Amino acid sequence: MTQDIQTRGEALVAAARAGDAKTARRYTDFFVLGRHVDEGIPYWEQAVAAGDAFSHYTLARYRKIRGDRPAADALYRAVADRHAGSAYGLGVLLKENGDPEAAEWFRRGWENGRSLDCKIELGRLLAAEGRLDEAPKFLMSDIEIGDIAVFRWVQLFESIREDFDRVAAALDAAEAAGDGDAAAEALRPLFDLEPHFRDYPGLTTEAAGYYRRASALSASARVDHAVFLTETADERSWPEARGLLVHAHEEGYEGAAYVLGVLHEQRGDLADAERWYGLAAGAGHPAAQWNLGILCKRQRRYEEAERWFRQVGEDDEDVVTQLDRIAAMRQEDTVAPGKDLRRLPGLRERAEAGDVDASYAYGKILRDWAGAADRHLVRWIEPAALAGDPEAAYDLAELYRSLRKPALRDDWYRRSAEAGHHDACNEMGWLSEHHRDYQEAERWYVRAAEDGSSLNAMLAGKLKAQRGAYAEAEPFLHRAWEQGGGAAHGTEAAGYYGLVLHRLGRLEEAVEPLRAAAAGWDDDVRARYSRDDLDVLARMADPKKELAEVEAALVA
Repeated sequence: MTQDIQTRGEALVAAARAGDAKTARRYTDFFVLGRHVDEGIPYWEQAVAAGDAFSHYTLARYRKIRGDRPAADALYRAVADRHAGSAYGLGVLLKENGDPEAAEWFRRGWENGRSLDCKIELGRLLAAEGRLDEAPKFLMSDIEIGDIAVFRWVQLFESIREDFDRVAAALDAAEAAGDGDAAAEALRPLFDLEPHFRDYPGLTTEAAGYYRRASALSASARVDHAVFLTETADERSWPEARGLLVHAHEEGYEGAAYVLGVLHEQRGDLADAERWYGLAAGAGHPAAQWNLGILCKRQRRYEEAERWFRQVGEDDEDVVTQLDRIAAMRQEDTVAPGKDLRRLPGLRERAEAGDVDASYAYGKILRDWAGAADRHLVRWIEPAALAGDPEAAYDLAELYRSLRKPALRDDWYRRSAEAGHHDACNEMGWLSEHHRDYQEAERWYVRAAEDGSSLNAMLAGKLKAQRGAYAEAEPFLHRAWEQGGGAAHGTEAAGYYGLVLHRLGRLEEAVEPLRAAAAGWDDDVRARYSRDDLDVLARMADPKKELAEVEAALVA
């Protein structure tokens, strides 16, 4: 294989130097599809020097996957004017960075290379800018047979336009009648659109106009407007949102105090949350009573917590469960510092004075035990991550995952993993495997397996087994087989352990794990992977086949 790799690599470079793009791509496919990325990189580097566009594109992809985004940017940019795939790759990278230049490269990829992916991204950017009428028209322009992928996006944008028009018409009627209830009801189609507002922030301008119109007629619509602002706008919208809620509360709308409690709790402002919950709970709002019970329980204010839970209803099963938990908590001698909400005021004071450790501890308690929303936690977690704390870096990556910011998510997972955080190593392994960079994934899983877990051992051993490194795989899979029998990954560990034992000639030992794997493989393993992912299916072990071969060999 080493000689074959060298022969094909040299042929790739020769083709690139001769300007034979078709042949160069064929040899690049050998390295990519054969899962020899490590071996392909030095040859792609030489082909890049010779000017081969597809080698630029391929090397850029793996530079990006392996964390060198500036190098990926430079490689894509060098050929993006003449290679549509690189124009698309550059556009995606810039879009992930929040760089508006992305639109220019998507445009070039479409106009110069008729890249349908670039066209779709351009249409989505039009929608993201709020140009909802233009996006479907652009996507439907100049289409050819086979351009079916655009229709999904056309249907989405047209359906949003129809929902907006429906809201506008209903609001026109409500305003004409001065009907506040009808105005609030008119907003309902917008509730289902909220998942799209994050991807297409330009739509929020039109939606905000509808909320504002309804707010003029209805206290309940003012509450909906406030929630919309907190979910879709930045921190600068908070005073407006809070003002809308206070106005609704002063007008006698009972739900406003409860929502104020929720939003203050999400922000980590527990004293304000308690005050507003108390106002709603005193008016008989069950959800506010429940939330007050939870808040008091977390602060070890047991008698108050019990009183609020009992107001919800002592026959309620969930209330009974909470009262039982409080009884158990009363028997505890100590409270773990990371669960003690009574520490929050002191931690916040120290955090605001610049204490990085206090800021991280404050953010962790807010996130894990105080009901704070992820978007309000970055400011508390980030200082410790920037100071080099791998646990904080991992938690920051988790926040960015929740906030759907992939470039920041992956950057912080990588920083954490490089500092030795095992869960972050697992995430980097998954990311590499997702992008078919199996050699890089294996390295990350091996580092993750240093935590002693059977799952990470199975993942590392599986990839080693799939590339034929059976002796290397055996200790990882032995550990996974011994420790993970009852775990969700136990059947998969058994299958690969049996395969490795078979390949190493340890036939009698292979029988037990292969029988265990064969019995549950279809339900426990194959069902967890997509039937359309041919690459994964082609790499997957077949324990029934392995078992048959082992049993036949033992009989012989």
